[in-house]
Amino acid sequence: MSLPRVLVTAAATAALLVTLAACASTAATSSSTTAASSSASASASSDSAECTGVRVVVETGDLAVENGPAGSTCISTTAPIAATAVLADAGLKTEGTTQYGDQVVCRVNGVPAADFALTAADGSQYFETCAAMPAAFAYWSLWVKPAGGEWAYAEEGLSTLQLQPGESLELLFTLNGAPASPSS
Repeated sequence: MSLPRVLVTAAATAALLVTLAACASTAATSSSTTAASSSASASASSDSAECTGVRVVVETGDLAVENGPAGSTCISTTAPIAATAVLADAGLKTEGTTQYGDQVVCRVNGVPAADFALTAADGSQYFETCAAMPAAFAYWSLWVKPAGGEWAYAEEGLSTLQLQPGESLELLFTLNGAPASPSS
């Protein structure tokens, strides 16, 4: 027996609202962000090198841009640190959306640019305006990996997410469903 379509749609809508409500929780104070940021420093490292701080990974997937923000950096820290501080220390600048602020990542270091055509699977082209939620086929997602654990979607947005030493943070651009999750 299958559930009526109305119930399935209502359940999906409720799940989305719960997720957005979690993202809209009060932001961490700027003094704690500043304190965490001042105790952290960036050091370039390869993906295979051990990182005792917080590893920041940017993966652009099938997004073909020159000089894109892809790569991996280890941010040295011995204390919990705000995701916004980790990204700043890694030299990454994110842009949110008009509707959701920086709880939704629209661009990383200007990618995808407003004049960059994103091609959907059906061949149509889309240009990201950062007004509302990005297109379902072309978006940045935020992932967290605990020390020794597996990648999972972040349960909070950038402005409230706190990371522990040994964790990893990934910004992953998915285009037409690929990649569906981090590769490392």
